[in-house]
Amino acid sequence: MAFPQQFLDELASRNDIVDVVSSYVALAKKGGNYFGLCPFHNEKTGSFSVSPDKQMYYCFGCRHGGGVVNFIMEIENLAFPDAVRFLAKRVNLDVPEDSASREESRRRQRVLALNKDAARWFYQNLSRPEGAAVGAYLAGRRISRKTAMNFGLGASLDSWDALLTAMQEKGYTKAELLAAGLVVRNKQGRLYDKFRSRLMFPVIDVRGDVVAFGGRVLDKSEPKYMNTTETIVYSKRRNLYGINLAKRTKRPNFILCEGNIDVITLHQAGFDNAVASMGTALTLEQTKILSRYTKELVLCYDNDAAGQMATQKNIDLLKDSDFSVRVLQLPRRLVDGEYVKQDVDDFIKLQGAAAFEAVLSGSENQMDYRMEAVAARYDLSDGEQKIAYAGEISQLIASVSSAVEREVYAGRAAERAGISREAMLLEVKRAFGKKRGQERRALQRENLNAGALRQPKDRTIRYTDMRSAMAEQGLIQLLLTDASLADGCRELAAEDFSAPFLGRIYQRLLEARAQRQALSLTALAGECTPEEMGHLTAVMHEPVDMGRADRALRDYIRVIKESADKRRGGDPTVDPLLAAKDKFKEKKGYGGKQND
Repeated sequence: MAFPQQFLDELASRNDIVDVVSSYVALAKKGGNYFGLCPFHNEKTGSFSVSPDKQMYYCFGCRHGGGVVNFIMEIENLAFPDAVRFLAKRVNLDVPEDSASREESRRRQRVLALNKDAARWFYQNLSRPEGAAVGAYLAGRRISRKTAMNFGLGASLDSWDALLTAMQEKGYTKAELLAAGLVVRNKQGRLYDKFRSRLMFPVIDVRGDVVAFGGRVLDKSEPKYMNTTETIVYSKRRNLYGINLAKRTKRPNFILCEGNIDVITLHQAGFDNAVASMGTALTLEQTKILSRYTKELVLCYDNDAAGQMATQKNIDLLKDSDFSVRVLQLPRRLVDGEYVKQDVDDFIKLQGAAAFEAVLSGSENQMDYRMEAVAARYDLSDGEQKIAYAGEISQLIASVSSAVEREVYAGRAAERAGISREAMLLEVKRAFGKKRGQERRALQRENLNAGALRQPKDRTIRYTDMRSAMAEQGLIQLLLTDASLADGCRELAAEDFSAPFLGRIYQRLLEARAQRQALSLTALAGECTPEEMGHLTAVMHEPVDMGRADRALRDYIRVIKESADKRRGGDPTVDPLLAAKDKFKEKKGYGGKQND
């Protein structure tokens, strides 16, 4: 919705960006700005800057940036109107709502209320005869009633419309049930319950709202698991199962598991730091949530092929992050003369919490795990495979930045392969030198291409006319710094801009000036994509000499106008009538002034 400019200005003034960001990121003052580790991407060296003077943030690594509303939109995964309401509630400021935004807010609140009532209904079914099968299943899995209550576990009934009927009796409409993903429509248009005869897992976000559900069958039927699809209150990429409980843990790390039952079993055994990634590989959005509560992750997936693949994917995602990553590999157990895999649930039930604590304490760091995975692919008793192993493992070790760590890992690899330490160190040195050379050449290519460095990172807003775009950026920066300069832009139209998103911002600046208002980043937050806002913030970070603002403004306008004329096929230095006359004479074969 379009909130009044005056309200947005007051909202921004009451929510100092340093105060807001400090509640999510540890900041340290350096000069006039504050710096910390970026919450929007994984990094080890802080490149995240917060400017109290300009009331904006910017990450020099991932190029995310904006004002205080943008920050809340990204960190809390909220749309612009909801981020505004979030900040308004923070400072007890009344929000002026229009009918459209009020309706959207009402729909979201109704879906959240519906989810809460549905979760309560599912839980109550455990005490009813119709839910006895789910109760028996929980007892068989040794999940106590207290644990079931903590996680809000429940039972969906063996009925086509039990939930539908129960929620309609509470006043919820069919449209709301569809919007929440609790019912589906068949080909004949009839609605029926999505979850039937299943153990139900409410998905609760960090704010304590029930945003979705998962359901597990009690027998061998398929699909084994069924989950809520994306809704107006739920995105599986931005949620973690068990995070509402794990965020209160006193343990120094989080255990990342494969499934809901694993999380529940671990919590019941005293490991209240366990979460699961909603049936998908870990996402960048989920790492942002995790980074608020811990800097150490323990990956605890099944030790089958799928679990190993998920572990490797997560290691790759986290390798350049500020997380310390360890891998917990559960030992296989002997059954009828064969060693079989076991998951967390099996291990806890058979070995107990103390045994898991011991394995957890001895879990490997990610490098040990990756080296073991490489070694497992080779027969190190074979000479040719030993050479191939040395080549692959040396490249892996070369990816480590610390020279001491490279030497330690090279020694381990040499011992594993049965070759001399000196030979392995030489291979690692060669691989490291080759890697550094590739990085230097890539950096040189970037430095030679100055235009590429000045391009927006996102391809959807890339510049097609670099000369004009640089002038457009400069002009936007001047107008955002001093709105009164817009009075000197009467001859320049938004259509003259080569970059559409800059032209759109310019038009908004003119409209704001006509109303004698100064357009802020807070006001633009609802009109720009995250990519546009990030690039705009980068522009605002550039130094500007306001003492020469009038002259710079004239130069920018001249360049933009000239470029616009050229794109339209004209040349501002040539009279269009004379140019047309000369072209006609050239076509007819005339020449010289005698033919004028």
